[in-house]
Amino acid sequence: MKKAAEAVIEYNNSGLSIIEMSHRSPEFEDVMAQSFAIFRELMNVPDDYDVMFLQGGASLQFTMIPQNLLPQGAKAGYVNTGVWATKAMKEAKMFGEVAELASSKDANFNFIPKDYNIPKDLKYLHLTSNNTIYGTQYKSFPETNIPLICDMSSDIMSKPVNISKFDLIYAGAQKNIGPAGVVIVIAKKGIFGKTGRAIPTMMDYQTHIDNASMFNTPPCFSIYTCLLTMQWLKKLGGVVTIEKMNEKKAQLLYDEIDSNPLFVGTAAVEDRSLMNVTFVMKDASLEKEFLTLAEDRGLSGIKGHRSVGGFRASIYNAMPIESVQALVDAMRDFAKAKA
Repeated sequence: MKKAAEAVIEYNNSGLSIIEMSHRSPEFEDVMAQSFAIFRELMNVPDDYDVMFLQGGASLQFTMIPQNLLPQGAKAGYVNTGVWATKAMKEAKMFGEVAELASSKDANFNFIPKDYNIPKDLKYLHLTSNNTIYGTQYKSFPETNIPLICDMSSDIMSKPVNISKFDLIYAGAQKNIGPAGVVIVIAKKGIFGKTGRAIPTMMDYQTHIDNASMFNTPPCFSIYTCLLTMQWLKKLGGVVTIEKMNEKKAQLLYDEIDSNPLFVGTAAVEDRSLMNVTFVMKDASLEKEFLTLAEDRGLSGIKGHRSVGGFRASIYNAMPIESVQALVDAMRDFAKAKA
């Protein structure tokens, strides 16, 4: 954060701010080159995959993916695990047929569907790896010969991923990598240009591949801050190291939820997210009182989404274990006060 702030005033003794210099300047071209290189290194991206830094967030990807990969009249499969998967399906229906292969909607999305049939005639299968609102996360991905697409916006870089299992991965950067404004796409070479439809220039992935994500002015400051975050992560030990840290943080909090007489988790135990821990109080009338206690202790942003209620602790990569411990301490002290 300090380096990013300094670069807003002046970047690398250039006499210019990172937000005012030309994106075609040697200085920023170097930022882009470093960003591509370190992202590929940290995520272990194979050589036969392209990487793009785009704009519009994951929400624009909901449209770009079917527009670029789903011919008119063809069928794509989606697994519905929450709000974002639902929105992705809605956009895909504008370009072809959408088959909802499985859903956990009837259980308020508190688990990840498993053991569903995957038809062989699908052009691709779309999954959402982590569900921020409901606190569920894929621990493994289905084996299939169908091209696999995954929205990893809320758990990208939190653990190692076998990129070769997927044809396309996309992720808004704002949870684990940098500020809002940039979305990162990893795409297997050769998968585009097969729909038979004309695609507007900015909506065509090939445009951005051919221009190294510089067809138009990229979100320069967001990309630079992503670079700083990735450098921090590399210095820390990379994705393998952060996974262990994330597991330790999540275990600390889940252990307290399971042992504390006042709280109960909302997600199926086998599908619990390492990024978003969702829980409620057994006596809902105490929730407001606990939220006040938490806020008095400087624990902000733990109120649950309105569709789930209760509480949600988002413990992304940058969240230190000391902050998780502070929440656990508040839960223990509240339970003691109510005993």
